[in-house]
Amino acid sequence: MPAQPGPSEPEAGPRGDGADVIPGAGPVVRPGERATVRLRDGGPEEEPPRYAPEWLQLREVADAAARAEDLLDPLRIREGGADGLVVHDLGCGTGSMGRWLAPRLDGPQHWVLHDRDPYLLHFAAVASPRAAADGSRVTVETRRGDVARLTSDALTGASLVTASALLDVLTREEIGTLATACVGAGCPALLTLTVAGRVELTPADPLDAEITEAFNAHQRRNGLLGPDALTVACEAFSERGATVRVHPSPWRLGRESAPLTAQWLRGWVGAAVEQRPELREPAERYLRERLAACEAGELHVVVHHSDLLALPRPAGGTS
Repeated sequence: MPAQPGPSEPEAGPRGDGADVIPGAGPVVRPGERATVRLRDGGPEEEPPRYAPEWLQLREVADAAARAEDLLDPLRIREGGADGLVVHDLGCGTGSMGRWLAPRLDGPQHWVLHDRDPYLLHFAAVASPRAAADGSRVTVETRRGDVARLTSDALTGASLVTASALLDVLTREEIGTLATACVGAGCPALLTLTVAGRVELTPADPLDAEITEAFNAHQRRNGLLGPDALTVACEAFSERGATVRVHPSPWRLGRESAPLTAQWLRGWVGAAVEQRPELREPAERYLRERLAACEAGELHVVVHHSDLLALPRPAGGTS
């Protein structure tokens, strides 16, 4: 989410040290769980939420400002079916992608919202937009569970697959499955806000590079791709014959983004320390000083992400 994965903390909320920790990239997992929206079945039906709704709501404005609108032009050229566009939103969370994208596309739209958390699905459906850019009707349906049945058959009739902050919490195999399903169905994929593994903080601190390196290593644990996800996804879609376009989509966080920046810092540093416990003492000083600068409006952060648009040949046709 995250776009992405944060440290393996319990549900977001007060910890023993008094800090409210919302992992820096969204996924909230219990110890031993895997922070991902899987592409196949597995696990019990009743499972804890994978994302903290408070974090998803907090980051929505920054996400909307960061997403690359230039990538929408090819989608506007492609027409939907007789009933308009059918959009599958994977790991929809609170529905921020729909709130951003639906009002930017013309024509009637039907959104299929996928998530594992029934509360988030309800929130996304209730808060979904009702009108497209030209005033046409937008409707939604929800599908709970892992994105386990995401095959080309499941995407029959789909106009677009979209996701936000998803790729970096997937494995190489899962991205391959996603690409196979989209390309097999001739369905474009707009996959936004994949972390790039680069962060710029102003003013700079000598510990910036170590924290960044440790956080990136944390993202790669248990076979997840983290900052390598964009490259893997580009290769996966290209190898299957899709045309791939990539555009930067950085968060630019300043004085007006202080609440988001503070929560991001806690999650970012927390994940780094979990990966490299020897950083704990200097990281405590670092976090304390960074949070003070954030509260004073003196900290500016650029968190680099990338958006990817994959355009397969239409099913049964030619590009």
